[in-house]
Amino acid sequence: MAGGKIRKEKPSSRGAPSSNHYQGGISFHKSKGQHILKNPLLVDSIVQKSGIQSTDVVLEIGPGTGNLTKKLLEAGKMVVAIELDPRMVLELQRRFQGTPFSNRLKGDVLKTDLPYFDICVANIPYQISSPLTFKLLNHQPSFRCAIIMFQREFAMRLVAQPGDTLYCRLSVNTQLYARVSHLLKVGKNNFRPPPKVDSSVVRIEPRKPRPQVNPKEWDGFIRICFIRKNKTLGSIFRIKNVLSMLEKNYKTLQALQQLQNGSLGSTNAEIDISALGDSKEDQSMDMDDGTEDEMEVEDGDADGEASEFKQKVLAVLKERDYSEKRSSKLSQEEFLHLLSQFNMAGIHFS
Repeated sequence: MAGGKIRKEKPSSRGAPSSNHYQGGISFHKSKGQHILKNPLLVDSIVQKSGIQSTDVVLEIGPGTGNLTKKLLEAGKMVVAIELDPRMVLELQRRFQGTPFSNRLKGDVLKTDLPYFDICVANIPYQISSPLTFKLLNHQPSFRCAIIMFQREFAMRLVAQPGDTLYCRLSVNTQLYARVSHLLKVGKNNFRPPPKVDSSVVRIEPRKPRPQVNPKEWDGFIRICFIRKNKTLGSIFRIKNVLSMLEKNYKTLQALQQLQNGSLGSTNAEIDISALGDSKEDQSMDMDDGTEDEMEVEDGDADGEASEFKQKVLAVLKERDYSEKRSSKLSQEEFLHLLSQFNMAGIHFS
């Protein structure tokens, strides 16, 4: 305007928003979890810890611009690189076009079904950490191992042991189907753009053979146990809503058993465990904050079958003093044993 001062626009207000960072003309969106690993020493360390053999097909999830992809191609037979962002797929193909690696790299957009692979190397956005972890564990034929970079807090929950502060439903579900170990911590400054928090690299090895546990039954059982992980199981299984749900299942299954024969516990049928990867798990810490959340406890002996059923539930918990134990300190073997005892008593969770 006449008589006024001309204000210079800030560089961040031109073109892309300040939250986007660039490499080779590609903008990275932090909101989509796009953080490219830039430290070559860390790239070498991840490849070395992967134990890739020259005959291996490597699945890389989230290859970005290909910094890690090149090292994987040098180590393995073939790399299948899959991305959520089609722009990154094109950038990857351009980078290796005309090189000796071009015929050993397959770039594709992440779809419903995963291809065959021996080893998975991934830098997974936090928003999809849990669903993608269980998608991998559900994959058949089973792979040898996965080397995955997670946000550090999520990674520490995966490897947490009974008694640890971060031990939760995610820990129990993951460790039922895989051996999980922490490999190394990765500071946020090793990425471009840097995320808000540090990361960790975790090794996941599927258990072979896979445990023959009904996933829906297991999930229903573990969800109840972790309603308040620091309360005794005796307190949790006295909650009215819990008893009501279990009694309803009990009556339904009794009616079904009158119509058909066969076991209703563990099954050898095809098992789909991908549903265990609840996306809400990424935001929930399964922490006991001391509140009751309107969990009304059943007290006294009401007349009728409800009282008999409650006694049936409590009788199961009396074995090995489960009623006095807490989910936060229970081992995998104890969870499996308690579930089997409930099932043997005709009490089911799905």
